[in-house]
Amino acid sequence: MTASTTRRTTAARSRIAAVGAIAVAGALLLTGCGDQTKSKDSGGKDGASKSTAPLADKLPQAIRDKGVIKVGSDIAYAPVEFKDDSGKVVGIDPDLAEAMGKQLGVKFEFQNATFDTLIGGLASKRYDIAMSAMTDTKDRQEGIDGDTGKKVGAGVDFVDYFTAGVSLYTNKGDTKGIKTWDDLCGKTMAVQRNTFSHDLAKDQAKKCTDAGKKTLKVEEFDTNPEAETRMRSKGADVVSADFPIAAYSVKNSGGGKYFEIVGEQVEAGPYGIAVAKGNDELRDALQAAVQALIDNGEYKKIIEKWGVEDGAITEAKINGGS
Repeated sequence: MTASTTRRTTAARSRIAAVGAIAVAGALLLTGCGDQTKSKDSGGKDGASKSTAPLADKLPQAIRDKGVIKVGSDIAYAPVEFKDDSGKVVGIDPDLAEAMGKQLGVKFEFQNATFDTLIGGLASKRYDIAMSAMTDTKDRQEGIDGDTGKKVGAGVDFVDYFTAGVSLYTNKGDTKGIKTWDDLCGKTMAVQRNTFSHDLAKDQAKKCTDAGKKTLKVEEFDTNPEAETRMRSKGADVVSADFPIAAYSVKNSGGGKYFEIVGEQVEAGPYGIAVAKGNDELRDALQAAVQALIDNGEYKKIIEKWGVEDGAITEAKINGGS
């Protein structure tokens, strides 16, 4: 299926999903976002000692002194980051953060927040970084609101660490004839607010209207689980999310009985670790850590653990998104 729109352009871009199949078993504990509380799980038990961490000297001295990198994250987005049945923060991002911590000699401390507040949290220095399946885009790099074309902030830099695409999914056995984005005219979509899927949905609604067809009604929610609940209650026909999230929900929700993916994923692009503009030393240290994991094979092990090998990268680029 071809994309209904060009790659995400709004300033509050969302996460784009993995191109690999999800091979994760076990039930997903869906948790709400936005409490801004620190997770007891820090992405690494104690971090690596500075004496054994090969890249510790690349970090800013202030972070080395604290021994902690504060991570803003929407921890309700399995399998990228979520809480397991014990309340521990797990997923692709926490595993990568733990491995990076060993390279840098610090702990990565995940703090829960709604996705649309993460970049603001960087600007206010609530977090040192945002790591939350966030798509690296030019608009985000430049602090541009793609809907208005106006500059709304200083922008952020990204260290890219994964590649992903977007999927549509419906209640199982009730696809409403949806196979492509062009089939969405006259339907109702539930979607997480300020995500790439939200942007695609708004663009598709306009496309339907411009073509003289019934419009796509878009209902927005703070979290993807809320969007799924809306669809489960028959209030919406379809949900759009990053492919790994969609695939995880299809596999695990209701023991695999609730949802099904329709059509093919679209709009593949890079996930990036977001760092506030001007924080070049931290940005470069993170890039070195990700590249070290790629080079030493730890990255491959983590990606394979979560069954998303097709989204793997070979080079940790800075601001590689378009």
